[in-house]
Amino acid sequence: MHRAHEAHEAHEAHEAHEAHEAHEAHEAHEAHDEHGGHDMHGGDEAHGDHDMHGGHDMHGGHHGHAGHDMGGLVDGLPMADRADDRDGLRLDRLHVPLGPALADWPAGLILRMALQGDVVQEVTVETVPVPPSPRPPSWDFWDEPWLRTAAGERVSKGDAARRLCAAHLDSLGRFFAVAGWADMAARTRYVRDRALAGADAAELTSLVRPLIRRAERSWTLRRLTTGLGVLRTGQARHAGVTGPALVADGDAHSRMLVWLDAVGRSAAACDDTETLDLDGAEAIGPRGRVDGPVPPSQALLDVLPGLLEGIEFACARIIVASLDPDPDELAHVPAAGMLHG
Repeated sequence: MHRAHEAHEAHEAHEAHEAHEAHEAHEAHEAHDEHGGHDMHGGDEAHGDHDMHGGHDMHGGHHGHAGHDMGGLVDGLPMADRADDRDGLRLDRLHVPLGPALADWPAGLILRMALQGDVVQEVTVETVPVPPSPRPPSWDFWDEPWLRTAAGERVSKGDAARRLCAAHLDSLGRFFAVAGWADMAARTRYVRDRALAGADAAELTSLVRPLIRRAERSWTLRRLTTGLGVLRTGQARHAGVTGPALVADGDAHSRMLVWLDAVGRSAAACDDTETLDLDGAEAIGPRGRVDGPVPPSQALLDVLPGLLEGIEFACARIIVASLDPDPDELAHVPAAGMLHG
């Protein structure tokens, strides 16, 4: 009887141990499922109606996990610094560079960001020096018609309109690509190439109309870009911005609409044979006035940190693409300087 009792107690203890292990395994399995399910559902809602595979391009393939400029070591592993978050929490502070050679990114631009969680806290702008060019040092490709005019050459209004159309299509191609609309980016770049190849006004107009209509009617694109990087006219003018970003008086989506409008008007004008001059609106190139004291892109770079600080990291590339500064402009002499020279 005594042995039977001991055997019964041992059997109950064994069953209790097995039940405890099964419960722990079940909880671990549920936790694993919850963790996996988080990534399975993220970011798909906004991409259905336009074949927009956004999210990946907007992050630019980085999220600071490589440990750039991180402080502290644990068993030889780099650890992030910690600082106060806007919610009063102590979060990792990661230092993440973007550029200068990302796809769909202004060539030569480097943004050094301090992130806490997924929020941009600080931004420093740097540019890579422009390599030597066989063209005159004061001539930037996109600004070339206006700079040639300033140098005393005869340039037609149609040539300037064609370059303006191609430049804005180039900017729109980057904007669509970063927003995840790869098909639209490819179509836009095709039309840009046709403009640079010398297509006449009738062909260009027939090509740009469906692009403009499709972009203006895209609710997905509107949802992705509305409210990002708001730059009001007063703030833009104070910073010296003179181009589409000044006219837009608003966010990334507003700047895209200004580009689209300019594309339509310049496509229709690319056969104009009248001579270009630098009076009034004709002095405005793709990114602003070419007769100002500094290159137009300098003003765009100056306002960029203020538009990025405090926003989510995933939105940073859309804001940059909506301004599309051209670092190549920074090495060129302003047209006003050539005129007075």
